[in-house]
Amino acid sequence: MSDYTVYGSPRSRAFRVIWMLEELGVPYTLNPVAPQSPEIRAISPTGKLPAMTVGETAITDSSAILTFLADAHGAMTAPAGSVERARQDAWLYRILDELDAVVWAAARHSFVLPEGERVPEVKPSLKREFARNLKRIAAECGERPFLMGDEMTVPDFVLTHCMGWSLMAKFDPLPAPLDAYHTRMRARSAYQRTSQAA
Repeated sequence: MSDYTVYGSPRSRAFRVIWMLEELGVPYTLNPVAPQSPEIRAISPTGKLPAMTVGETAITDSSAILTFLADAHGAMTAPAGSVERARQDAWLYRILDELDAVVWAAARHSFVLPEGERVPEVKPSLKREFARNLKRIAAECGERPFLMGDEMTVPDFVLTHCMGWSLMAKFDPLPAPLDAYHTRMRARSAYQRTSQAA
């Protein structure tokens, strides 16, 4: 199956989806619509990015799309129903909760929300929380190549993207083991191709 259209700019969470498609070597069409545009709202009532259509069916949420692609192509994932898949999903949900949500909250209070609704004073607290969470993750990961060991899986896409996002937002430097991991991931040819499209 390769009748995929990705909606969203590589500057959004669509980066994660495009990167996985590049890693898989699967053809796709990119439609770089803006959030809340009529075109994205026609397939995703929330108007959020990214979305991906598979034929006539729309899938929303970057993590749901990544999980679908990994399962559909039998790559970059542990098998559904396995203990390893449960461990993989636990990593994914943890990264979404402890990193993605925190850096997104900082973004919302920097430029996403209307100016009158922003509370800039919350950002130092969010930066400290992100740093604490990332330090714990670094301690658990050690020196292994990827989160799950020797194979790249779905949560690696989200972790790498969140760390890059945090650096752009001028959060604290990454802990040494994760800084090296981040450098390796960004050096991957599929990552580079995705970056060049941004």
